[in-house]
Amino acid sequence: MSAGRRLLIVGGMALALLGMIYGGWYAVFAEHQELDGIGRSLTASFSAAAERNARAAQSALEQYRKRKYDYDRHVDVHGHWIGLAMLLIVLGIGLDRVSFSEQVKMLLATALVLGSFLFPLGVLLETLNHGSEPRALAVAGSALVIVSLAGMTLGFLRAQNSN
Repeated sequence: MSAGRRLLIVGGMALALLGMIYGGWYAVFAEHQELDGIGRSLTASFSAAAERNARAAQSALEQYRKRKYDYDRHVDVHGHWIGLAMLLIVLGIGLDRVSFSEQVKMLLATALVLGSFLFPLGVLLETLNHGSEPRALAVAGSALVIVSLAGMTLGFLRAQNSN
């Protein structure tokens, strides 16, 4: 088994495990509290609106927006790590059909594994820091995924055209 293939398959399994562990932790220890807070903030906003208290309604809606933002990021991280892991495994199985040298395949595999880890990590860090650093990490990770997938696609096309 080539090093690139091994990296994609083992990296995919590790990423799937990470995604499942994170998703399990979030579901058991954090999700219910987050959903409860989302419900409380919506209830408070509707109650304040019914009482014609615009300031309190706006404040409660802002709390809802913040909690929903964090909730969506946590769920996205879990799903993206697992989804990208499955993609890594499938590409690992088919890596022998990519018509590039072993060095190029290894470079593409490394970039894909690294990007598949960093992209969701950057999204997760956005819940802790709303600055530009986590977004830059997510963008860099997604760029690595896109570029390496484009490279893999070219390698598959080259192999198909040479037959």
